[in-house]
Amino acid sequence: MELKSPTAKALIVLACLVVVLAGIKAASAIMVPFFLSGFIAIACSPLINWASRHHIPKWLSISLVIVLIVVIGFLLAGLVGQSLADFRQNLPQYRDQLDSEFNWVIDKLAAMNIHVDRDLITSQLDPGMAMSLATNFISGMGGVLSNLFLILLTVIFMLFEASSIPVRLHTALADPDMKMQYIDRFIRSVNSYLAIKTVVSLATGLIIGTWLYIMQVDHFLLWAVLAFMLNYIPNIGSIIAALPAVLIAFVQYGFASAGLAALGFVLVNTIMGNLIEPRLMGRGMGLSTLVVFLSLIFWGWLLGTVGMLLSVPLTMVVKIALESRSESRWLAILLSSASDKKAVA
Repeated sequence: MELKSPTAKALIVLACLVVVLAGIKAASAIMVPFFLSGFIAIACSPLINWASRHHIPKWLSISLVIVLIVVIGFLLAGLVGQSLADFRQNLPQYRDQLDSEFNWVIDKLAAMNIHVDRDLITSQLDPGMAMSLATNFISGMGGVLSNLFLILLTVIFMLFEASSIPVRLHTALADPDMKMQYIDRFIRSVNSYLAIKTVVSLATGLIIGTWLYIMQVDHFLLWAVLAFMLNYIPNIGSIIAALPAVLIAFVQYGFASAGLAALGFVLVNTIMGNLIEPRLMGRGMGLSTLVVFLSLIFWGWLLGTVGMLLSVPLTMVVKIALESRSESRWLAILLSSASDKKAVA
């Protein structure tokens, strides 16, 4: 029976979407490594293509890329592991000191005739929660990387199969030229985004780590890695990365050092996020700021920590898929930024 009512079609599409999302969330333990593997494979594909142009055998280039990923992963784990363990051991002490400092602030406000309900504030605002949030984020990434063997194996198969996918798509799709155009655009967009974001995030982490090292803030290496990783999360990632480091500086040295640490984060993220990154990325991913923020919340809810890191590329997949059909192009326009003239047109 053919449905002619647009409302009926919309309801069926919405119902199918709910079922698919529920299935993805229920199978997140499998889907998260798969998504992560896919984006790692896309990020590594330029290296494989470069090696192919220089007549390096594919098996050798893929092996070198996998070895590089493993080496970087183990170096990162080694650098952060001990610092994270020490921080977790000292976390109760830090939380107690923060509570003490917080009570001191409330007493000072009371002395200035600004009365704050201590019990209400402490019940709604835990000053140590930002530290726990930071460690939980890194622990979440560690939980995902516990499936490192599965992720690497999937990446290897994806890289080996990458060259044959266009041929099979041309055979399988009804309009392969149009579909391949959108697939190629998506891959180019993700490659560009991941490359630029990685360079900017690496520079951000190095500068933040150096700044905190000069200030002699405890666990500066941990906060540098956190700044690097959370820089992939748009809008709020840099704020989440700054909070624990600023609180540690406050516990160690007081308000002046906390303000100095916060100033360092503000300056670095302003220069990197508002000057350097837009200049390198140009038009960027063509998503509005509101959509980027909402996608962060949605993908984080659906896929957890990895969903937050990949929220922009995943939303680009949805946007490009919507652009490929005339019936859904209006939704792609709603997701686009005002400067994305290509999508609006």
